[in-house]
Amino acid sequence: MRIRELMTRNVVTLNAQADLELAEGLMQVMRIRHLPVVSGNRLVGLVTHRDLLRAALSTLGAHSPAEHAAHKATITVAQVMRDDVATVEPDTDVRDAIAQMRKHKYGCLPVVDGDGDLVGIVTEADFLHLMQALLERVENFDLASLRTLASELRAEAIGEQDALD
Repeated sequence: MRIRELMTRNVVTLNAQADLELAEGLMQVMRIRHLPVVSGNRLVGLVTHRDLLRAALSTLGAHSPAEHAAHKATITVAQVMRDDVATVEPDTDVRDAIAQMRKHKYGCLPVVDGDGDLVGIVTEADFLHLMQALLERVENFDLASLRTLASELRAEAIGEQDALD
């Protein structure tokens, strides 16, 4: 399975000059945790919910909620975004993307084409949806059919090995 089959294509994005108030509002309204930052169609960074929390904690102090909101409106996404974003291409094998996300503890991987243009995003939620669909299919799968298929595959493998000898 390729990433293109799983990725979200209509990605909510921001430009680097957007403020944190807008980024936070988009995340809340859209119920997302990752916002790719683009210049035109080119991916230039990523801002995450965790980045927003870190920025908020650094400015809390003795501010009132109104002062805090006003302060967030003065901070641009460019000031808190990550610009060393790991990405995948649409033809990346899903297993490779999962391995990369697990190894580095990423919550998402933006999907870019050969020119670096953003064409999608794949998130932990996408993989959870895939897992749920696979589990539902496995639970409804006929065990006798699975055993027959396994026997056929073993016989095929033995036949291929005999042909090589």
